[in-house]
Amino acid sequence: MTAEAAAALAEVDVFLVADKGGSKDELVAVRRAICDLFIPAEHAYEFVTVPDPRRGPDADRDTDAYARGVRDWHAARTDAYVRIIEDLPDDAVVGFLVWGDPAFYDSTIRIVDAIGERIDTHVRVIPGISAFQTPAAAHGIVLHRVGEPIHVTTGRRLVDEWIRAEAAGPDLGTVVVMLDGHLHCRELATTHPDTVIHWGAYVGMPQQELGSGRLADVIDEIVELRAELRETHGWVMDVYALTPAP
Repeated sequence: MTAEAAAALAEVDVFLVADKGGSKDELVAVRRAICDLFIPAEHAYEFVTVPDPRRGPDADRDTDAYARGVRDWHAARTDAYVRIIEDLPDDAVVGFLVWGDPAFYDSTIRIVDAIGERIDTHVRVIPGISAFQTPAAAHGIVLHRVGEPIHVTTGRRLVDEWIRAEAAGPDLGTVVVMLDGHLHCRELATTHPDTVIHWGAYVGMPQQELGSGRLADVIDEIVELRAELRETHGWVMDVYALTPAP
């Protein structure tokens, strides 16, 4: 939590938090704990959980169907938030607590923009620690090799992008992979065994787990651990970086 973000919390009257239900209540509880820790006792605020619309089976969709599903999900979220905001006083300050940094593979800013098309708003975005800064720090590494790039992508796109870059050259540099519930990097373990992986789940939380090493040596262990963590907690958020062999 940055000083700027902590100060901003104390300006908010109503926090809107997507409630995914079930075991993911822990994500709501963490946000509540942050508010309790950083907001002065004299500042009154409400914490409103909003049932999150069902998004659907992303893994079973092709690219076009996935994009349509995301658009429908954004629209349903926007509708839910607008209904609540319209019942608030005109001068109410509404806050969204984003997991990680809203600049990277997150829908919040797009949804807030959609809300602004229907309700007069003034938006401020307070950045936090991004989802790949934290695991880099936890592993104690610099993500990129000297003078080389970092490529950020999703699990859905990883293998195709890696293969295309290898064919065209130069390589992508270190690849940070987000939204990869299936750990598609496993598909590279046979053809690119010396690639180095740095993986982390629940990074920064008490249940944090880390794994790293030569991809061919550790990927099966990471896949197994991820499955165990999901079974134990009911949810898992993880991210990893792949560094090509020198």
